[in-house]
Amino acid sequence: MRETLSAAEARRAALAAQGLARAERPATPGTRHLQSVMRRLGLVQIDSVNVFARAHHVPFFSRLGPYDPAAVDRLSLRHHSPWTEYIAHENCFIPTADWPLWRFRMAERRELYAEWLAANAATVEWVRAELATRGPLRPAEIETDAHRAAKGPWWDWSTVKTALELLWLSGEVAIAGRRGFERRYALAEDALPAEVLSREVARDDAVRELVRRAARAYGVATAADLADYHRFRDRPAVLAAIGELVESGELAPVRVAGWERAGRPIPAWLHREARIPRHADGAALLSPFDPLVWFRERAERMFDFDYRIEIYTPAAKRRYGYYSLPALVDDAIVARVDLKADRPAGVLRVQSAWWEPGFRTGHGKPGDPSSDHRADRATTDRITTERIAAELRAAARWQGLDEITVAGWGDAVDDLAGALGARRH
Repeated sequence: MRETLSAAEARRAALAAQGLARAERPATPGTRHLQSVMRRLGLVQIDSVNVFARAHHVPFFSRLGPYDPAAVDRLSLRHHSPWTEYIAHENCFIPTADWPLWRFRMAERRELYAEWLAANAATVEWVRAELATRGPLRPAEIETDAHRAAKGPWWDWSTVKTALELLWLSGEVAIAGRRGFERRYALAEDALPAEVLSREVARDDAVRELVRRAARAYGVATAADLADYHRFRDRPAVLAAIGELVESGELAPVRVAGWERAGRPIPAWLHREARIPRHADGAALLSPFDPLVWFRERAERMFDFDYRIEIYTPAAKRRYGYYSLPALVDDAIVARVDLKADRPAGVLRVQSAWWEPGFRTGHGKPGDPSSDHRADRATTDRITTERIAAELRAAARWQGLDEITVAGWGDAVDDLAGALGARRH
């Protein structure tokens, strides 16, 4: 395997590993393609914000183009689905078969919550009995006035809801689908296949397997990258897993140009299945929770992209917008676009759009030596704008929206409005 990579090669390796390096997409994405994306990523983060689309729907769109979101729901939201939920990064859909890999984290949670569960033993036992008797239930179906306790520090949830949540985190309860976006809880034995429940995975084996999967999903990564993919806090365990994977030949140390801290190279590893294509020619709008950008340190190192979602920022203090999606073109994140699906009006609203620093459409880079170079740059910028516009059209089509309008906030809005032929709002 390679001993050194340029920064551009590292980006292309990462994009290839994530399924974002190529422009070709299936004509009619179906369940097989969705399953392939899940196998590639290993997990898809869930978030309730639906201003543009459900967060767990967007990574599939980024890689496959317009598909039927109901197909993801069939794979993830129904009882006995092939995907289930657990805290694998944040709250994520994972393949149901992978549930045993998280037993060690469930055991840690069980110990962490033992005091609360003991202090509320009567409610916990009642919840267990309700699930055993009635099967999968939503919190609204299980909570009653007689069993509703005073609200406390657990995000103001009732004691019953807290018991359900902690039993799920501890592995005694599993998520048996959702109705709308509300979870249905069930005893694990009623929600998961017997072969999944009977499989035991030792902690060290689970950590090594999850680090292996993170390395494959990233292509090239640092120890911090590999730890963050599954939110491991135990750095020695991650380093031990990396060492074992190097010894087995699955990972190889690599030096990436520009990956430095305090003037010293940051150790990195290349997965043996990583491809380094000569070119990356994909384009995509990315969820704020996409694995390509969800770790800020990696996004800055890999793409010189400083990203923070602003849904929790007061409106007056937002720099880029409420739900700003990074726009990937080839091997660079060139813009961010704040989108809102106005479903009653049938309109995809571009609330703001911004070029990334160093990319200003129609203008040459500072110091361009000739008018020919500037003209070439302007042509490249125009093509890039049109490719983002094409992704916006695909996004509108995917969401069943008939029109795109563009607001006046951001240095990219005029370029995108022109490329789209869109009216302003």
